[in-house]
Order: sequence, then structure tokens, then C-alpha cells
Amino acid sequence: MKRAPTNLIDNAVKYGKRARAAIRSTPQAIEITIDDEGPRIPKDELTRVFQPFYRVEGSRSRETGGIGLGLAIALSVVQAHGGRLTPSSRPEGGLRASITLPL
Repeated sequence: MKRAPTNLIDNAVKYGKRARAAIRSTPQAIEITIDDEGPRIPKDELTRVFQPFYRVEGSRSRETGGIGLGLAIALSVVQAHGGRLTPSSRPEGGLRASITLPL
């Protein structure tokens, strides 16, 4: 399970300049949020970023990043544990990735 938050934090640092992570426990679930300060991802692309090989930045250049599997792997891991991974744009800019795992 550590692969999902690790991939999200790595992605936040690489593309969003900085990552902030928070963990919260409720009686029903564990909630993990990872925020970055990168550029906003257009609303119509928020769910697409979790598709294998999809990158917001269109080139496949090694200088500009990976090949587009990190977020897809994170989503797959979270879902395999019965959880949800939800992306959203932060009002002040950047991305928030929220993981909810049932207890």
C-alpha cells in the first residue's frame, strides 16, 4: 500500500514543486491527502491523469518527466485495497490527491 502515497508524493514534488501530505483517521476510514503547488490541471483532464501513459505535458521526453505510469499504479493499488483516489484542483492552484481507505 505504501506505493500509492509514494507515487503521489513523488509526482507532487516533481511536477508541483512541493508536496504536503496529511493523514486523518475517522471511525470508518483513513484519509490521506497530498497537495502540490504546481499548475492547475484542467478539469476535463483530472481523471485522465490516472490513465496509463497519459501525461498532461504531452511530450514523452525523459527531461520533462516519466512515461505516465505512476498515477495509474497509485490508483490501481488504492482500488485493490477497496479505496478511492480522487483528484481535485486546489483553489490556490495545484492538485490535491485524496485517498480514502475503509477500515
